[in-house]
Amino acid sequence: MIKVFLVEDEYVIREGIKKNIDWQAHGYEFCGEAGDGELAFPMIQEIRPDIVITDIRMPFMDGLALSSLVNKELPGTKIIIISGYDDFEYARQAIRIGVEQYLLKPITKATLTATLSEVREKIENERQAEDYLEKFRSEVQEYEQFSRRRFFEQVVTGQLSVGEIYEKAGTLGIAIEAQCY
Repeated sequence: MIKVFLVEDEYVIREGIKKNIDWQAHGYEFCGEAGDGELAFPMIQEIRPDIVITDIRMPFMDGLALSSLVNKELPGTKIIIISGYDDFEYARQAIRIGVEQYLLKPITKATLTATLSEVREKIENERQAEDYLEKFRSEVQEYEQFSRRRFFEQVVTGQLSVGEIYEKAGTLGIAIEAQCY
């Protein structure tokens, strides 16, 4: 289940977002909330949500500063900024930080759920790619171990000439030191 954390200083908006979406029905776990970035950041570090939804302008620590910290600490966490300000400079900074989406208030339930679905799909695709890459690495490691074992069996049983030993050892990354007496 995808964990979502909400950071919004306006209580009414925060409660509206929190209560008007059936998080579990959409495949999410609402894992926490805070009224500003300063309170949110330590909670986010502990909870490690997959998605952070944050307002852009809040007291103490704004959404851009929070997004920057989250992006550095938890680079896999996706960030959605909600803002009442249609300001190009805010959007430009958000893009530079690596924010996934920038939504303007007022946001509707449909807009937010659609945005969350897009972000969830991206997270799932990234996880699938990571799983595939890990499986590939594991298979490569198994193949390397098999190749080395086969090489040493051939050396011990005398199936390889000296030239073949040096050649195969080089391709397998095995260092062989020749000693002359």
